[in-house]
Amino acid sequence: MNLSLLRHSLLPSGPGEGQESPGGQGDLLTKLLLQFATANDTVAPCHESENGSHDNCRTVWAEEQGAPTVGEEIYTYVTPFIFVIGIFGNILSLRVFVTKNMRKLSASLYLAALSTADLMSLIFYVLIEWIKRSISPTPSLPAAPFLEQNGVCQILVYLQYISRFLSSWIIVCFTFERYIGVCHSLKRKAFCDMHSTRKIVTSLVTLALVVCLYKPCLTASVQVGPYNIHVCSTDPAHESLSFVLDCIFVFCIIFLPFVIITVLNAIIIRTLYVRNKHHRHCKVITEESIIRLEFTVILIAISICFIALNTPYTAIWCKQHLLARLVETSDDPLLVANKGPEMTWNINVMFITRTIFYMNYCVNFFLYCLTGAYFRKELRMLFMYKSKDYQSQYHRCSVQNTSSTPTPNTCL
Repeated sequence: MNLSLLRHSLLPSGPGEGQESPGGQGDLLTKLLLQFATANDTVAPCHESENGSHDNCRTVWAEEQGAPTVGEEIYTYVTPFIFVIGIFGNILSLRVFVTKNMRKLSASLYLAALSTADLMSLIFYVLIEWIKRSISPTPSLPAAPFLEQNGVCQILVYLQYISRFLSSWIIVCFTFERYIGVCHSLKRKAFCDMHSTRKIVTSLVTLALVVCLYKPCLTASVQVGPYNIHVCSTDPAHESLSFVLDCIFVFCIIFLPFVIITVLNAIIIRTLYVRNKHHRHCKVITEESIIRLEFTVILIAISICFIALNTPYTAIWCKQHLLARLVETSDDPLLVANKGPEMTWNINVMFITRTIFYMNYCVNFFLYCLTGAYFRKELRMLFMYKSKDYQSQYHRCSVQNTSSTPTPNTCL
């Protein structure tokens, strides 16, 4: 077994980053390492020395570092591309949604907030986790020790949880806004204007700050593994409480949004289909209806990608987490030996699905370009206009087109 894989799998990882079993991450790591190695007789058994250390285990750990697997290679070399593309894509998206023509639209505020949350996730989550897992020169040394220190550890974990909470729930709020706009047209002005949107986004940010506050309070820099390296993980004094709260957090940022988004999108698609069937011969097409339809298509595209990119990693993480807890609570070396190959396979797949999951933070820019005609116009305007006359002409055309419809800039 590649113990490098085992080491990576038991570092803070998963839909709720850093969630541990009540038995403790360090104990689980040592137990799996020692039991699986001795159960398979692939290396010499580990014995405690007179001074209380496991020197032989350290030798085992060092000698068993195998070549990186396919999953590790994919994670190591693809993640930087995802990070760079995501940073540029979200910055461009944010710049477009705050332009003069787009910032008056309530839907643009949601998408600007989503771009900001994705930027935070890329910087504080994707980049930090990649540094921790991919560039360590030896198993005895963390890649960036300062990231594991108390203070820095808690701040990074807090920002990770906030950004991921916002990335999920901004999509939920945007879905609800489109649901009101499509299925309850009479209530559109009450829920879809800029004032209501600002209140919703502000309330969501406040909620994220409060909900995620528990994690840094239950996190500390702890020693794990045979080298006793410091890892930013759950405080051993609060393991059970942290485990329960992390499970609730995973439910809130993965499963609950999944259900809400799926149900509301199904209703939206059904409503649009019925409406199109009844008004198939209608020749009147307004600017407002085009904009509403465009943002609805953008929402559906974002929602589909959110579900598709989150599901594989969440499924394999849950399977591995349950398997690790089973092995942790077992004292049967035979069970550990039998589950070892399955855990190794799960870890390899987890690296691949984790990389796919990261694409969730960089794909939206391409979805906007594919499905949003107004987004493409504003994007071209950022790069292609040669003079102020072009910009003024474009703005006059936009105002002229929207002036014939009732308040399209405030209620989409």
